[in-house]
Amino acid sequence: MKAQDPDAKEEELLKQLDHLKVELSSCTLPKGQGHQSSEAREEMRRRLRNLIEGNRVMIFSKTYCPHSTRVKELFSSLGVDYNVLELDRVDDGPRVQDMLTEITNQKTVPNIFVNKVHVGGCDRTFQAHHNGLLQKLLQESSANDYDLIVIGGGSGGLSCAKEAAILGKKVMVLDFVVPSPQGTSWGLGGTCVNVGCIPKKLMHQAALLGQALQDSRKFGWEYNQQVKHNWETMTEAVQNHIGSLNWSYRLSLRENGVAYVNAYGEFVDLHKIKATNKKGQETYFSASKFVIATGERPRYLGIQGDKEYCITSDDLFSLPYCPGKTLVVGASYVALECAGFLAGFGLDVTVMVRSVLLRGFDQEMAEKVGSYMEKHGVKFLRRFVPLMVQQLEKGSPGKLKVLAKSTEGPETIEDVYNTVLLAIGRDSCTRKLGLEKIGVKINEKNGKIPVNDMEQTNVPHIYAIGDVLEGKPELTPLAIQAGKLLARRLFGASLEKDRVIGFHILGPNAGEITQGFAAAMKCGLTKQLLDNTIGIHPTCGEVFTTLEITKSSGLDVTQKGC
Repeated sequence: MKAQDPDAKEEELLKQLDHLKVELSSCTLPKGQGHQSSEAREEMRRRLRNLIEGNRVMIFSKTYCPHSTRVKELFSSLGVDYNVLELDRVDDGPRVQDMLTEITNQKTVPNIFVNKVHVGGCDRTFQAHHNGLLQKLLQESSANDYDLIVIGGGSGGLSCAKEAAILGKKVMVLDFVVPSPQGTSWGLGGTCVNVGCIPKKLMHQAALLGQALQDSRKFGWEYNQQVKHNWETMTEAVQNHIGSLNWSYRLSLRENGVAYVNAYGEFVDLHKIKATNKKGQETYFSASKFVIATGERPRYLGIQGDKEYCITSDDLFSLPYCPGKTLVVGASYVALECAGFLAGFGLDVTVMVRSVLLRGFDQEMAEKVGSYMEKHGVKFLRRFVPLMVQQLEKGSPGKLKVLAKSTEGPETIEDVYNTVLLAIGRDSCTRKLGLEKIGVKINEKNGKIPVNDMEQTNVPHIYAIGDVLEGKPELTPLAIQAGKLLARRLFGASLEKDRVIGFHILGPNAGEITQGFAAAMKCGLTKQLLDNTIGIHPTCGEVFTTLEITKSSGLDVTQKGC
């Protein structure tokens, strides 16, 4: 028997592959027919399209079908992940099968698609496997520019991107900061690094240093000079530190082979995204999977003068002048933290509270926080909300008149402040990502994205992590951990269970940290348990939850950010 020429075999496989692609592309999803409404059929078409285009291998199956079982066993033996819809386990299974019949002219299951190409049933799948066509189809995923595109360069997004790259995937991060109404923007790293935990902790520490100076007299320290705080010196130091973190994040992405594009991402198709830079130039990229990690931005009151004259936490940490007499509107932890360190600098600070302090937290503890702050000079206006903010004088700072109304009656009050800081909540940055074009569902009230336990949206190849998730805690360490674990689930990673038999720490509060870890080691602490622990952020002890560098590697262990 004459052996087939390899080039001829390759050419024949390519012809078969082209035939399959033409076959699928010519199978347009049918328009409304029969007893189903046009809306229901449109939803069914979109659902099937999402399943077929969103999965490398999509199998429409029935649990009792032996042919379906054979196909699933084949892909498992090849080490290929697949997604299955068991038509006998879903209420609309018969309608799904009817539409699949119209699309593919195949009435039976299993009905298999590989990289958006209709392969057929059991016999055709095994035939494609034997002649090499199936392997070629499985390699077609390289048609996309990237394996993963992460939209958002905050703590969670960066964690996910770097972990996926470590696992050998081609990854891109898109990150763009839309300037605040006051014109403030920042670099790579997200809220925590630029306008959240890190600058807040630094300014809190600056306030504590002032308090320590006062306390030091009781312990023998004598000084004659008047001590005063210089806002400009502090903000310069804070911004210099943040700038170093921005650079370290960019460097880390580069070292891990992650492409970084400073542009705003917007979906234009299921696997394609438009990236618009600050000059308005547009570029298009495609990926097999996407992760939405765009975070949140501060909410405004919706009253006269709020966006024109008020600032938020987006602006405070880089404010080029001392804010002076400040009204903080809100009773969240952001509001109270900012009010606390501003008062620590010796400023006149008032907090306007609509109802209760720290809603959602233990109220006995919340009131203790409020009492402590009052003893240290912070004033509270309870049961009032602003109605209008009016500029009386321009300046750095200027003068603003605030008119407020009681929430319990007709009483109104007004006062003059140099700065009004809004801290009344945050809204998810999801409404301008083009999610409606690809069918990703969001909560229309708050913009949050519902996901399943695997951080998967209703569109199978699109995931979300961090503050955009509905019903999940908004915490930096949680986002970091979620990003890392998501990448491992998507692209595979083995978990180590090495027992911790000792550790060293050199730094502030080493004794306090050691005490807790000593108890954990007595309970059989492992490296995996540490990796799965959510750190308290930002603290010294949280470094044990993110350790990756070994001593034998010789790499620099210096912490380079969150």
